[in-house]
Amino acid sequence: MTDGEAIRSFLERDHARLDQLLARAGRDLENIDMEAFGEFRRGLLKHIGMEEKILLPAMQRLRCGEPLAIAAKLRLDHGAIAALLVPTPRGAVLRALKTVLATHNRIEEGPDGVYAECDRIADTESEALVRCLRAAPEVPAAAHVDSPKVESAARRVLARAGFDAALLDS
Repeated sequence: MTDGEAIRSFLERDHARLDQLLARAGRDLENIDMEAFGEFRRGLLKHIGMEEKILLPAMQRLRCGEPLAIAAKLRLDHGAIAALLVPTPRGAVLRALKTVLATHNRIEEGPDGVYAECDRIADTESEALVRCLRAAPEVPAAAHVDSPKVESAARRVLARAGFDAALLDS
């Protein structure tokens, strides 16, 4: 790898920023800071987009078409996370997000995590990949939708990703 910033440090720093925003949004679960949550939501959607549209495809290309073994699990988690961003945030949604993100981030972070593996695979291309990640576009966030269908879909996606759907119980 070159002297530029590693994929791991770039994406782990973004995780820390997003964790701080989520913590700020949920300081009082009875009165969620919607400004902080909105910034968290937009940032998390961009982060997922960076991984789904840049990082995972690059790893597959560098591995001669073979995806990372963990890629399918990451995509299931990303679906669960995105589903939790659809309804208007409430205490149960924030608690579920914290639970899912804690598990998900452990897979990606650290010296044996996905990001470190990506740095090893990318080797000399790591710096160029970080430039692409930095240049990733913002992802537009639609208005929140609250309905029994949204709630049911979020529960199904959570379960499909291996999480307890009861995380959404208030």
